[in-house]
Amino acid sequence: MHRREFLGWMGTCVCLGSSSLGAQSSPENPKADLTLRISPVEIEIAPGRTVKTTGYNGSAPGPILRFPEGKAVTIDVHNDTAIPEFVHWHGLFIPSEVDGAEQEGTPPVPPHGSRQYCFVPRPSGTRWYHTHVMAERNLKRSTYTGQFGFLYVEPKQDPGGYDAEVFLALHGWDPYLGTLGSDEGMLEVGYEAFSINSRALGYGDPIRVTGGQRVLFRILNASATLTHRIAFAGHTFHIVSLDGNRVPVPREVEMLEMGPAERVDAVVTMNNPGTWILGEMDDHIRRSGLGIVVEYANRSEAPQWVAPANAKWDYTIFGHENSPLEPDTPLVPLVFRRKFAGNRWVEKWTINGKSYPQTDPIIVQANQKYRLRFDNQSDDAHPVHLHRHSFELMKFAGQPTSGLIKDVVVVPPRSQVEADFVADNPGPTLFHCHQQLHMDYGFMTLIRYS
Repeated sequence: MHRREFLGWMGTCVCLGSSSLGAQSSPENPKADLTLRISPVEIEIAPGRTVKTTGYNGSAPGPILRFPEGKAVTIDVHNDTAIPEFVHWHGLFIPSEVDGAEQEGTPPVPPHGSRQYCFVPRPSGTRWYHTHVMAERNLKRSTYTGQFGFLYVEPKQDPGGYDAEVFLALHGWDPYLGTLGSDEGMLEVGYEAFSINSRALGYGDPIRVTGGQRVLFRILNASATLTHRIAFAGHTFHIVSLDGNRVPVPREVEMLEMGPAERVDAVVTMNNPGTWILGEMDDHIRRSGLGIVVEYANRSEAPQWVAPANAKWDYTIFGHENSPLEPDTPLVPLVFRRKFAGNRWVEKWTINGKSYPQTDPIIVQANQKYRLRFDNQSDDAHPVHLHRHSFELMKFAGQPTSGLIKDVVVVPPRSQVEADFVADNPGPTLFHCHQQLHMDYGFMTLIRYS
């Protein structure tokens, strides 16, 4: 298949022109629907606490991008920094050339230059966009920065069921490397402060609601490294989507557990008037800023925090109870292990015994279904992400399930997760842990189409 035939089959246009002077409109580089500018920003997350970082369009998080499903969009990305950058359109089924990952062959946005991309946004749902450069020990790069934002692909038909919509992005600021209680002296990332969107708990406007209102919260864990456990004092979450995909069995839960890059869409019925806190269950992290006040109309009391009594998270309750038959193709084992790098050093990670770029690629054939077994033989949880595809959870820590579609799943320590995916988007495809420190130190491989 020729490249032009392939792109026509995908229904996708790809603009790969770049310039050190800015993108120019031409038949190859059409006029853009929107512009993203990567540049230094300062945000005051709390009184007297200003964070200096890199963001999009002068803010962190960047603007909420809303695209209609199936309609081509053209985006100019300008890079006002001194290093090459990549913008990854997380969760979209688009060609490798525009996906935003160097490992897949996407061209970078050059320093003090620009690049223009166009693609057809699909599938519908809550996606996001973020930088995809490597950071290693430089914690002022990559997902440690403010380079992230929501990307919502509007479905052709919205089932509704809510009165208002609120986007909430969770993030940690001023990261540092330390042993953080590690018995082996391995370095991990800690954070001095946190925010939801651009404000720490207690600073900025509250979310204002009225009694009986149904509010759809679209929540993103934009942390570089941390899993967050989120509760809403006095209320429950009615989960309707995970990673932007409708769940087969919507459920009421008291707590959300979200690994880096996961998204949850949840409807909350405002049936408990007062002034409440929605935020992190860990007291230290919440008091360091990871929370937001929700205030009912005509209420002005001090915000209340009450930890939920049943703080449990289980992916499988949102899927069907039984797994369908295994695919005809052989199971693909992916074994995750830690490789000790030395005291007060950053641990390395392997997939099937090798660290990227030495990892063996996963070879697939177009339109075949494959079952991946994520075998975590380490003591860390791993939020693993598959670019340009989704997968269906088939078994989670021994529990069969089906119907739940995701693009990130947290594989618990010393556990196995099995997931099916259909190889229906040809091109180099990155698979990696979305914990930035793990990805930087070897936890990546590529899926290649034969």
